[in-house]
Amino acid sequence: MIKTRFTELVGVEHPIVQGGMQWVGRAELVAGVANAGALGLITALTQPTPEDLTKEIARTREMTDKPFGVNLTILPTIKPPPYAEYRQAIIEAGIKVVETAGNKPQEHVDEFRRHGIKVIHKCTSVRHALSAERMGVDAISIDGFECAGHPGEDDTPGLILIPAAANKIKIPMIASGGFGDGRGLVAALALGAEGINMGTRFMCTKESPIHQLVKERIVANDERATDLIFRTMRNTSRVARNAVSQQVVAMEKEGATFEQIKDLVAGARGKLVYSTGDSEDGIWSAGQVQGLIDDIPSCQELVSRIMHEAETIIRGRLDAMLSGGQRQAAE
Repeated sequence: MIKTRFTELVGVEHPIVQGGMQWVGRAELVAGVANAGALGLITALTQPTPEDLTKEIARTREMTDKPFGVNLTILPTIKPPPYAEYRQAIIEAGIKVVETAGNKPQEHVDEFRRHGIKVIHKCTSVRHALSAERMGVDAISIDGFECAGHPGEDDTPGLILIPAAANKIKIPMIASGGFGDGRGLVAALALGAEGINMGTRFMCTKESPIHQLVKERIVANDERATDLIFRTMRNTSRVARNAVSQQVVAMEKEGATFEQIKDLVAGARGKLVYSTGDSEDGIWSAGQVQGLIDDIPSCQELVSRIMHEAETIIRGRLDAMLSGGQRQAAE
């Protein structure tokens, strides 16, 4: 058993979080993660309306009596969704943990905390993590360059970002981006985090509500099978490499505007990938951790394996190295 400040904060058995993924963070996956003793997160904006989110929370509760949370991502859009209504649905449903992400969530953080809800904020830099800490969040999820989705514009990998943040952050922090096994968990703990957040790895589980062919594509892919799009627009996003992402990258190199590529990157096309299984049909998120994924286990199997691997490394390999060094020093 590995207990950290984070597991104590959110009331879960294991220091593992399932990231809030658009179109993926649904009841089946969240309940599977929660039943495995980790923290599952429903993705609020996957649900078309706040009322649908209320129903999805209720559906999750039918599948688990363990703690789970909700992700609310605040995005810069021309026509923003009704964030306050989604927030109220989360509060009224009695959710105890929320992951926020995106731009300036102060009003949401204040309101959630006023109702006794623990807030984890996802950041891609030390400066943003410090800002979130000052904002009053309860924990930070620090997201390295290896991650799927938006890694920020600093291009700082986790090996540097995690300890750099740990040097300055006082509240509990979990590490995100590139994690998929027990080795990663031990590394994150050694670097100063108190748990890990996994997105792509949980996409590739039995309970994940995406097409089997997409899961098989993740297994077949290696760590090189991603592209960075929107680089020229300073809104970088890491996605699975396919014909569409390669076309977008090529067009950006030629100076294309968002208007010129928007039909290629439309969210509706990405949603279709997950439902039809045609991984070449649109843009969809996946991280470099694909190179560490070679099977499609249940959430219980995955979490149990990660914890067993981590404990074996800590109690076995590392302890043996330390004991061996001590013996050599004594001699």
